[in-house]
Amino acid sequence: MTQENQNPSPEQENPAVDSGAEAAAETSAVKTPEQEIAELNQKIGELQDNFLRAKAEGENIRRRAVEDIAKAHKFAIESFAEHLVPVTDSLYAALSTDAGDAKAFKEGLEITLKQLLSAFEKGRMTEINPAIGDKFDPHHHQAIASVPSEQEPNTVVSVLQRGYTVADRVLRPALVTVSAPK
Repeated sequence: MTQENQNPSPEQENPAVDSGAEAAAETSAVKTPEQEIAELNQKIGELQDNFLRAKAEGENIRRRAVEDIAKAHKFAIESFAEHLVPVTDSLYAALSTDAGDAKAFKEGLEITLKQLLSAFEKGRMTEINPAIGDKFDPHHHQAIASVPSEQEPNTVVSVLQRGYTVADRVLRPALVTVSAPK
């Protein structure tokens, strides 16, 4: 005998074992309907659990967002209010004094007005105070009356009340009278 015949390869060694392993693999690959149903029910359970967890997480995110928006609305004015507190203190101090001197009282009011304007500036609130002769701007001015004037038509003749903007959005337009067309 040759050497090849004396030392058989592992495949040639036990052909019955190989065919038995293949048959067992085929048997395990072919599942009974009960096994398939059990596996599918397990997958359904896992998917339902994942779905419920994702749904709960989505609800938590939505609830937190609603709370955050509510807090933002509630406390949005907080920083602006902090700048107004010194103005209020100054006004109370002016009211509590018995100063008979009109000049000192006027100086105190001017200082208080400067504090108020500073608070407005910090809160990004600006005044709309058009000069006489400025062109009428319907986005920033509200015409109360149209009066005959020597000025060009549709120009500001007088300012009755100053307007205000907050972050470039008109809070209140300036109330003005404008010159009438000739």
